Amino acid sequence: MIRDKILFRINDYFDLLCLQLIRKLFFAVRGSKISISTRIPKITINWPHQLSIGTHCTLEDHLTFKYDSVWTKGPNILIGNNVFIGNNTEFNISEKITIGNNSLVASNCRFIDHDHGMSDLNIPIRLQESTTSPIVIEENVWIGTNCTILKGVSIGKGAVIGAGSVLNKSVPQNEIWAGIPANLIRKR
Repeated sequence: MIRDKILFRINDYFDLLCLQLIRKLFFAVRGSKISISTRIPKITINWPHQLSIGTHCTLEDHLTFKYDSVWTKGPNILIGNNVFIGNNTEFNISEKITIGNNSLVASNCRFIDHDHGMSDLNIPIRLQESTTSPIVIEENVWIGTNCTILKGVSIGKGAVIGAGSVLNKSVPQNEIWAGIPANLIRKR
């Protein structure tokens, strides 16, 4: 009985290790820069060459990386070292999104670095050129679950964003922000 459990566990870990090696090889061949120490979950990505992930990162399942452009010399999403990204998080990228070292992104978050254009009343919104601005998340940032981070936002070192927040303006270092739209709650 114990022997069977041990053999099952060894077989399970072996399968997981093989799957990780296959995923890493697949993404490396397609141009991604992913550290060997980072676990690659089930992710959806249309242009893998635009993705760069640092060392010792933990990425949970069902991450989506949607790139607006067909071909841009990448990488356009830079994930630092020791970063955690929770499941079901979406990166919707036209320009660039950067996440600094030792940051935490909880599950169900959205990062959107562009908006539809809407200035010309004679052209349908769908056909107008989008406006873009990069998103920068510095080191040691914690973003709570179900947050939406919009274009042009910069989150300073050591900041915390409360769960369910919509962030449409930049956050200075070591501050806690929350709400819709997010506002300063207090300094850390």
